[in-house]
Amino acid sequence: MPGSASTRDLDAVRPPSPDLVAAYAAQQIEDATDSLWPTASVRLGHIIPSVTSHVQQVTVEGRELYAKVSLLGVSLGTILRGSCGDWPTVKANQDAYVASPSALLAREAGHLSALDEAGLRVPAVAGYRHGVLFTEPVPGRTMGELVAADPDCTADVLHLAAGELDTALRHRRLAVVVDRSPIPERSISGTFLRKFNGISGPTYLAMTPHGGVLHGVVTRLRRAYRTPAPEPARRVVFGDLKPEHVLLPHDGRPVFIDPGLMRAHPCADTAKLVSRLVLGLIACPPPPQHTRAVLDGITAHLTAATAHLSAGERAAWLHHMATLWLMDTTNIVTTYLSQPPGLPLSPYATAVVARAGAVCRMLDLASPALTARRSSRDAWSACLVEAAQAAAL
Repeated sequence: MPGSASTRDLDAVRPPSPDLVAAYAAQQIEDATDSLWPTASVRLGHIIPSVTSHVQQVTVEGRELYAKVSLLGVSLGTILRGSCGDWPTVKANQDAYVASPSALLAREAGHLSALDEAGLRVPAVAGYRHGVLFTEPVPGRTMGELVAADPDCTADVLHLAAGELDTALRHRRLAVVVDRSPIPERSISGTFLRKFNGISGPTYLAMTPHGGVLHGVVTRLRRAYRTPAPEPARRVVFGDLKPEHVLLPHDGRPVFIDPGLMRAHPCADTAKLVSRLVLGLIACPPPPQHTRAVLDGITAHLTAATAHLSAGERAAWLHHMATLWLMDTTNIVTTYLSQPPGLPLSPYATAVVARAGAVCRMLDLASPALTARRSSRDAWSACLVEAAQAAAL
C-alpha cells in the first residue's frame, strides 16, 4: 500500500511513547524472570509511577517482589523526549548497556549487598538479570508518612536515620565498593550542573511554565555553589536519601531503599531529606502549626548534627547544606514540570506540579539569601521563613 513503508520509517525515528517504553520494560522483566526462575509461575502487577526508572510489582511463585528497569541509566523523561535517539537506537544501546557491569542497576544491586554487609537494613536482593533488579518489599511507613502524621517526631526520625547511616557508611568495605562503582547519577550537584549547563540549560528551563523565575534561581545557586565546600568534603554518602526511601517497620530500626552510594560532603544526604520534607509541606500544606513543628524539628536535628563543629565550620556546613537543598528542589520540580504527556506521575509528583508556583516562589525568594553578604545562620533562617510562607500560600 503506497505510503505504508514511509509511515513505518517515520514512526521509527519518533521518540518512543510511554506505552511503548512500559511494554518493553515489562517484557524485559518477563525475560529476566524466565532466566532466574525458569519453572516458576510469574504474574506482573501494578506499575509504580516513577520519573526515573520503570518499577513494577511482580509475583513469582506467590512471592511478592519489586522489579526495576533502568533505560540507559537516565530518566524516563529523557528517553521519552528523544534525547537518547529514536526507539530502535534506544533499544540497541540498551542491549549493550545492560551487558556492562557498570549498568546503573548492577551497581545498585552491589550497593544493597555491601550495605547489608555493613549492617544497614536494606531490602533483600532477590535477583539481578539482564538489567532487571528484583528486590523484596519492605513493611512499614515511610519517613514522610510518619512526619505528616506526627510532625513533632521530625527531629527523632531524622536522628534515628542519621545514626543508622553514620555507623554503616563508615564501614571500611563500603568505601572499597563505592570507589570501584559509585552512582554519581544521583548526586544533587552533579544533576544540577548537568541539567542547567550553559548550552542546554536555558532550553530545558523553557520547557517549564516557570522558566523565567527559575533562570534567576539557577544563576544564584550556581554562584552560591562556588563557595568552597566545608571539610570533610569526600565521605561516603547514601546518595538518594529521600523520606520515601526510609521506612520504619514496627520494630523501630529503619530500612533504607534505593541507594546511590558515592563520595560527597556528608551534608548532601541531609540536604536531600530537608529538600523533600519541605517540598512535601508546600505540595500538601498541613495546618501552620504542623509546618512549624516540622521546620523546628529539622532545625533541632541540624543543631545536634553540627554541635561538634567550630563556629566557622558550622557556618560553612549550613551554607553548603542550604545550597544543596535548593538545588535539589530545583532539580525535582523542573523534572516534574518537564515530563512528556502520558508518563504517569505519583500522587506526590502531581501535588508538586499543582503547587509549582508556590515552590518556584520559595526558590526565588530564598536563593538570594545564599549569595548575599549575610551570615549563614541568617541565610538559613531566611530559607526557613520562605519555606513556611510557601506552605501557607
